[in-house]
Amino acid sequence: MEDYQKNIIAFQIGVEGLVQGVGFRPFVYRLARNHGLNGWVVNRTDGLTIKVEGPASSMPCFMEELRNQAPVVSQIDEITIEQDEPEGLNGFFILASQDMTNETSEISPDIAVCPDCLDDIKNQPHRLGYPFINCTNCGPRFTIVKDFPYDREKTTMASFAMCDKCREEYTDILDRRFHAQPVACNHCGPVYTLHTGSRTETSFEVLLDLTSSMVMQGKTIAVKATGGFHLMCDALNDEAVSRLRKLKHRDGKPFAVMFRDLETTRHFARVSETEALALSSWRRPIVVLNTLRPLAAGISTALNTIGAFLPYMPFHHLLFEKLKIPAFVLTSGNLAQEPIVIRNEDALSTLSEIADAVITYNRDIFNRTDDSVVRIVNDKERMVRRSRGYVPLPVKLDFLADGILAAGAELSNTFCIGKGNRAYLSQHIGDLKNHETLLFYEETIARFQQLFRIKPSLVATDLHPDYLSTVFARKLGPQVVSVQHHHAHIASCMVENHLNEPVIGLAFDGTGLGSDGHSWGSEFMVCDYLGYDRKGHFEYMAMPGGDSAAEEPWRMGLSLLYKAYGQSMFDLDLPIFKSVDNKIIALVTGAIHKQINSPLSSGSGRLFDGVAAITGVCIHSQFHAEAPMRLESLVMPGIQDCYDADIGSTVSFKPAIVQICSDMLEGAPVALIATRFHNTVTEASWKMVRKIHEETGIRKVVLSGGTFQNKYLSESLENKLLKDNFTVYTHSRVPCNDGGIALGQLAVAAKTMNN
Repeated sequence: MEDYQKNIIAFQIGVEGLVQGVGFRPFVYRLARNHGLNGWVVNRTDGLTIKVEGPASSMPCFMEELRNQAPVVSQIDEITIEQDEPEGLNGFFILASQDMTNETSEISPDIAVCPDCLDDIKNQPHRLGYPFINCTNCGPRFTIVKDFPYDREKTTMASFAMCDKCREEYTDILDRRFHAQPVACNHCGPVYTLHTGSRTETSFEVLLDLTSSMVMQGKTIAVKATGGFHLMCDALNDEAVSRLRKLKHRDGKPFAVMFRDLETTRHFARVSETEALALSSWRRPIVVLNTLRPLAAGISTALNTIGAFLPYMPFHHLLFEKLKIPAFVLTSGNLAQEPIVIRNEDALSTLSEIADAVITYNRDIFNRTDDSVVRIVNDKERMVRRSRGYVPLPVKLDFLADGILAAGAELSNTFCIGKGNRAYLSQHIGDLKNHETLLFYEETIARFQQLFRIKPSLVATDLHPDYLSTVFARKLGPQVVSVQHHHAHIASCMVENHLNEPVIGLAFDGTGLGSDGHSWGSEFMVCDYLGYDRKGHFEYMAMPGGDSAAEEPWRMGLSLLYKAYGQSMFDLDLPIFKSVDNKIIALVTGAIHKQINSPLSSGSGRLFDGVAAITGVCIHSQFHAEAPMRLESLVMPGIQDCYDADIGSTVSFKPAIVQICSDMLEGAPVALIATRFHNTVTEASWKMVRKIHEETGIRKVVLSGGTFQNKYLSESLENKLLKDNFTVYTHSRVPCNDGGIALGQLAVAAKTMNN
């Protein structure tokens, strides 16, 4: 006995990361049993703790497999191992969860239904055709959780009592549904209801038949999804798509399309290996693809891309079994600019005016999430909108940011809170100028404070004092740090890439208040977290009408033409002069000349707007960033030609504007002009980086800002810099647009505080 005890050792192991709600405890249980080890595992609000004891010879394999064979969805950030005293434990146990008050662990994002559950739908008697099937490897998580630790009673599943069969699975350590908090079946779980006028239908089989029939007849259906309601119609029916666009008040912004499977997606779009991996991942984001064959004309409104995604709920899979169409539009269930609807009552009162039927279910959505959007650039996944499937996983920091709330921007808002060395970036909130979205913003901040046990002691805001995010956040914290918009963009990318040294930062977007009082948006900076030196920018342009210029590209077109030609611009036979009333053109031109309501901007987005208007590509915009998107969609890869630009302390595109007009008057293809213009911006930016490098010796270049959502521009500039031996850092897990700016605000504030 004494010899046996000499060979027995014990450890206490702490595992931090995404280890709750992903089957980690039963994984540890099985692993310990396989290696003949005794002890226990417990979920705590600060992570997962394991006590394990047994033969010393078994420990190395246990430790290795703990890290390398963890559940696919789990994410281990850190494992701490401390030697402990053997207690003579007998067996291995899973203990009840523990609340450590102010400490928090990770909450899993929502996970697409797994293949095992799809198989169970067809084979398990109590789950045949059950549309809420899930297990420890899949199903809703963040959208249903109310508090830590992640247990059923702290989710919106609390009101559903498990039947005996589900309870048996839930308590069986060796079962795939052991402690799967949303576990349910046909006998005890949530149910769908179809509402059509005065009729309601709760038989799911009948509901599916009716839904598929209505979709194929060109009807619109509002259906409750994981994080909010969607609006659905046949993606190949021109009339149905046009009707949905009109009723939703969504004039031109592209619709997302859900395809039956990956093979079907490849029939309609070009799908690379990396894009296929993104489409098929457990996160199931919308992936922006290049179109191959047309769907309904109104889906992408003449753009050459489509937002595609694959089924992620059991409902989607079951519906496709009934449908004879390859794809359907699945767009957020809301009116333009408002948050996605999550409450059944709101859907029935609001969406019934748009949809021919409304499908609800009787489990509440606690945390609203839109579908996430990504785009593959240079074979790397780049985040466009970060929400379902990604939130609330944190960004690991190389510094402490505890107690900091970063308010984010005004448009495409997210906020960010710091907890220790982790930054929790919220789901996509939207444009705060809308009252309903502002309420969503305030509500979600309160929920994050509760979930992550934080009371802000420092608030970081944008430099612009009138942003509603700034106004609201200033009420929350005793200390406020104001961060310049484009400095925050660069800092955000630095955090994601774990940089902590001066870099050359390029921040290209539409707008952001600069320290000189003008609107910035094409910034060449040398910066670190503590400050920035503005080394250059695109030459200032007048923005006639102020913010109206961002919504009406023709205004920026007139501004660029007037700067290049003066009054002689009226001698040019350009589309812009045929598409806007002459009296209005005269008034706006007079305002530019007299500098009346024409603030200055260096925004690259405004430059793209102006060129799109001059070329006739987009004179009147129907949605945010339409003009740059249309200009990009015309680019012809393989053409290296570019126009001239004057490079000094600023970059002047006046020579390029003159050459663009000359090409237009000579009848050059607009696609060729668009390509040359993109190449011009790339060439000028590369020359500016080289110039700054010669002054500073810095070779690390950071690219951030919404303009870098332009795939052609991003790839061409990144590749040109790499070829010139620069090291280039870009975004991946965080949006380069204003949806990632809160992370940069938090980093600047944390470094300022720590310094």
